[in-house]
Amino acid sequence: MSNGFTRDGGVQEQIDATVVDAINRARAHLHKEYNDTDFCLECGELIPHARRQIIPGVEFCIACQEKEDARNKAISSFNRRASKDSQLR
Repeated sequence: MSNGFTRDGGVQEQIDATVVDAINRARAHLHKEYNDTDFCLECGELIPHARRQIIPGVEFCIACQEKEDARNKAISSFNRRASKDSQLR
């Protein structure tokens, strides 16, 4: 089935590439050193006890985690779905 924007099977290839990218990003984070301290690796502030209890192995305080999430989102913000609505923006 061709929709005029991609060749046959192109949409599935884009979906597969998105999944592979997400898996590779997750695998890259698996080999990081485990933070066994109570302090943020980025700014050195004390990570709240409740946060450390809820998320074992947390490495960043909330403010630094938000910055890290924003960086990761910027990396993966490319829309591979090729929907007509996204192309009109």
